[in-house]
Amino acid sequence: MGELSGKVAVVTGGTRGIGYATARELAEAGSEVVLTGRDEAEAKQRADELGVSGMALNVTDAKAVGSAIRAVAKEHGQLDVVVANAGVLQDALVGMIREEAVDELLSTNVAGTIHTVQAAARAMMRRKTGAIVVLASIVGERGSAGQTAYAASKAAVGNVARSTAKELGRYGIRVNAVAPGVIETRMTAHLGEEVRSRRVADTPLGRLGHPEEVARAIRFLVSDDASFITGQVLGVDGGLVL
Repeated sequence: MGELSGKVAVVTGGTRGIGYATARELAEAGSEVVLTGRDEAEAKQRADELGVSGMALNVTDAKAVGSAIRAVAKEHGQLDVVVANAGVLQDALVGMIREEAVDELLSTNVAGTIHTVQAAARAMMRRKTGAIVVLASIVGERGSAGQTAYAASKAAVGNVARSTAKELGRYGIRVNAVAPGVIETRMTAHLGEEVRSRRVADTPLGRLGHPEEVARAIRFLVSDDASFITGQVLGVDGGLVL
């Protein structure tokens, strides 16, 4: 029996990278997991690999998010954990940022996170318990040249956690964020060797992180071991923020 046995969890953006690793961690800890992704076939395929449930979900659609969360809570009779992981990354120097890129970053990373937290809170309030984790980023804490719009979106996500934690604590709902550093995922695969070497040199632990290391931090934050932790932004960055 895992420490999350009997819990029902939803992980958005769960088909790859940190989201997929998180879905696996929560399942291994005993949760009934539902992972989501924009593409239905991919979501179901990746869910089958883990032996969990999968569904299509575009987090920029507030009504779809609300319907999906309600459906999970109704089917299982409860909703205990939500990880708002769905997000996008686009790099551009400030003078070259396209309007479409700004819109996508804000609609997915910021609005999508808010939609997910809102729907989760509504489902959890009735039972007066629950744990929510949102995915911020270390660049939202310290900024990053060439990532102005992305950094702004992730700074907003950190404050979603802080603000909603103040609102939802009275209902027994905890909200925290993790702020990964440079993690070996598809989102960072585009980095050139020079940039990767510079990121490693800037990281006190001298390497890039792995999705599983972020997933284990999320697993802790949603567990009862973190029962008095809320409103925090936990850096999982190898010391990059120092």
